[in-house]
Amino acid sequence: MSEPARPGLTEPVPTEPVPVDGAPVRPDLTTPAPTEPVPVDGAPVRPDLTKPVPTEPVPAPGDAALDADPAAAVTLPEPAADSRVWRRMHPVTPAIKGWRVLVGAIAVLGYQFGDDLRNAAELVGDGRWRFVVGGLVLVAAVGFVYALLAWRMTRFAVTDQAVHLHTGVLFRQQRQARLDRLQAVDVVQPLLARITGLAELKLEVAGGSGSAVSLAFLKQDEAEGLRSELLARAAGLHVEAGAPQGGPVVEAAPEHQVFEVPMARLVQSVLRSGVTLWAGVFVVPVIVGVVWTREPGAVFIMVPAFFGIAGAIWSAINQGANFRAAISPDGIRLRHGLTESRAQTVPPGRVQALGITQGPLWRGKDWWRVQMNVAGYGGAGEQQTENVLLPVGTRDDAVLALWLVLPDLGVADPRAVVEAGLSGSAADDAFGFLTVPRRARLLDLLAWNRRGVLVTDRALLVRSGRFIRRLVVVPHERTQSLQLDQGPLQRRFGVASLVVHSTPGPVSPRVDHLDAAVAAALLDEQAERARTARANAGPEQWMRREGTA
Repeated sequence: MSEPARPGLTEPVPTEPVPVDGAPVRPDLTTPAPTEPVPVDGAPVRPDLTKPVPTEPVPAPGDAALDADPAAAVTLPEPAADSRVWRRMHPVTPAIKGWRVLVGAIAVLGYQFGDDLRNAAELVGDGRWRFVVGGLVLVAAVGFVYALLAWRMTRFAVTDQAVHLHTGVLFRQQRQARLDRLQAVDVVQPLLARITGLAELKLEVAGGSGSAVSLAFLKQDEAEGLRSELLARAAGLHVEAGAPQGGPVVEAAPEHQVFEVPMARLVQSVLRSGVTLWAGVFVVPVIVGVVWTREPGAVFIMVPAFFGIAGAIWSAINQGANFRAAISPDGIRLRHGLTESRAQTVPPGRVQALGITQGPLWRGKDWWRVQMNVAGYGGAGEQQTENVLLPVGTRDDAVLALWLVLPDLGVADPRAVVEAGLSGSAADDAFGFLTVPRRARLLDLLAWNRRGVLVTDRALLVRSGRFIRRLVVVPHERTQSLQLDQGPLQRRFGVASLVVHSTPGPVSPRVDHLDAAVAAALLDEQAERARTARANAGPEQWMRREGTA
């Protein structure tokens, strides 16, 4: 049998393999694999992932195929359009903000030359004042141009979820205030803004210091309408966008005034405050010294102190003047201010803690001051009016202010419980206040029998102070955290202090010198009460909580 011819090495290898002596054909591994995969023993065909997937070519614009069949063109998805409606501040805003630069420059010049009359006279006499005036004009022009550019680059938009603010000239900044974390909305009118009919809308958001978002400046009616819109959105109501700029989107909720502070009472309360007390402590010895030594030059020592005291008195009167409080579905509305008016709106459930205090000089008039902790406001200064619910009022006014925050105290006789907290003590306690044991009275000789804590179904009440009476009320659902403190002397007497952590503010809930075992049990029980109250509090959108949305 003749052997089949072997192909030459220079000849191309045939595509189909040639069988030899009936043996099965083994595929030539050097040849490329067939395009279509071959199934083996009925197994499913697995595509070759190393090969590119054939696609139909996309006709280019102007292609004949595209002209013949427009439906065959592949359309790529377009990016989603920004549905937010962007707005700008009032055009007069640069003028209101730019004048501050001029005032600052004048203050610097006054500090440099005003303390030396001779230098000031030389400045006027040799004609250098022209350069000073020219410099002031240049500074004012630069400040105005920068304020104008800042106004051009500033815009804001409102959605159901947040307020978006874009600012910045050299460095762009994008901020947003989430409406579900909105704590308060203030309409502020500085003196110059009041003259021009403008206002600043300030949004206080839970998030620590610097979290506030300011929209300055808008027309007053636009600012008030925007406040109503934001409160409606924060309450869970849907507000249709697209209203014309400056037009009312939603109507303001009706309000009912509950109390106001007469101007005469405010002035008397400031004169009876701690500022006047400390002024007497420092001024009286100086006057006695001048009379005794007959050296009137010592009076000039009191000039800086006099201006400081006068400034503190004026600030308290200026910020607390025309104080009015009202209640509405939006929350608590507060209005106050003389040269700078402020209209605050604190939505329901945003007050974290409440403090009612009475100084020694107010005891004869039975006046009280009510302050509150609101997330976003922060600060603990006595002159910070954002945290003031009642600057000065009668006992009935103070109790009414408490009812605005916590209408249900969770007891059968709430007024009697509040009275016991304001002026009661361990000797006449009939409501179950946990008080300081007698063995620890040496740790607090003056106020040990005033200290106490009472737990109700809705809140924790802490009373303290003999010289300055104080009652603190913390709703259970607003308890942030709890802490047990025990110093070396407290360990010696077997007592401890319970600290209730709240948001930053003037109210610091704390009860000192409780029995150690009682304090530990109270901490565990209060932690459980706080968890349960938060679970039952419902959503932050109070209109949805009431089922009106």
